[in-house]
Amino acid sequence: MKKFIFLFSALMLTVGIQAQIETPQPSPFQKIEQKVGLTDVTLEYSRPSMKGRTIYGSLVPYDKMWRTGANANTKITFSEDVEIGGKTVKAGSYAIYTKPGVSSWDVYFYSDTNNWGNPEKWDDSKVAAQVSAQVYPMPMDIETLTMSFDELKNDSAMLGILWEKTYVGVPIKFSTDKTVTSSIEKVMNGPGTNDYYAAAIYYFEAGKDINQAKAWMDKSFELNKEPKFWQLRQKSLIYAKAGDKKGAIEAAKKSKELAKAAGNDDYVALNEKSLKEWGAM
Repeated sequence: MKKFIFLFSALMLTVGIQAQIETPQPSPFQKIEQKVGLTDVTLEYSRPSMKGRTIYGSLVPYDKMWRTGANANTKITFSEDVEIGGKTVKAGSYAIYTKPGVSSWDVYFYSDTNNWGNPEKWDDSKVAAQVSAQVYPMPMDIETLTMSFDELKNDSAMLGILWEKTYVGVPIKFSTDKTVTSSIEKVMNGPGTNDYYAAAIYYFEAGKDINQAKAWMDKSFELNKEPKFWQLRQKSLIYAKAGDKKGAIEAAKKSKELAKAAGNDDYVALNEKSLKEWGAM
């Protein structure tokens, strides 16, 4: 009997050791994945909340280094080289530290990401980039620290930091145009219809040489004997921007016809709107 009681007690002790109560984290972790142009960007951070506290100038002191979040390093990762504050930041991972001020913040991209909070000893040689960011006051409180990617374009984005009544934006430049242009030049040694089409669309959307975009679109259609309605739609827009209204109207009418046959009301409406703008309806 004593042996049985001993075994039962040992079993219950083992179960007690293994059992753990899981509770929500006070500063929950968030991971954001964002594509900017051709670059993959990942942001990882923990999100504290105000909970009735005054944040800047109190919980987060002015003019002192802050981990920009809670718990481990706030970390950003780039799949390609980027430009921050006029400096090239190589592809890789960086901790984001900030020094909040009343009217502006100093924002640091630090190459050592293996710290819990601030580094034990700050090393200026590990600062890949530093930028001063203006503070924009907001009319309402943001209860929980929020970071975001704003003002997304092919070659730029704003890294936003929002908390309490404060918004700070850090501009980041991406090498999209350089990469795409290099790819276009390489492919154009032996391009096909899709290559000409993609190059034309990129030049059109990036605001580059519209006549070159038109020439590439023409090459694409020379090789494409059965263009789709969405391709004709893009052709009409490029022609219109290049000043060839007659060609734009012709392409839009054909696009509308094919879209109607395909049952795509959205493209029918888009083409009708353009035709009206160009005086063809």
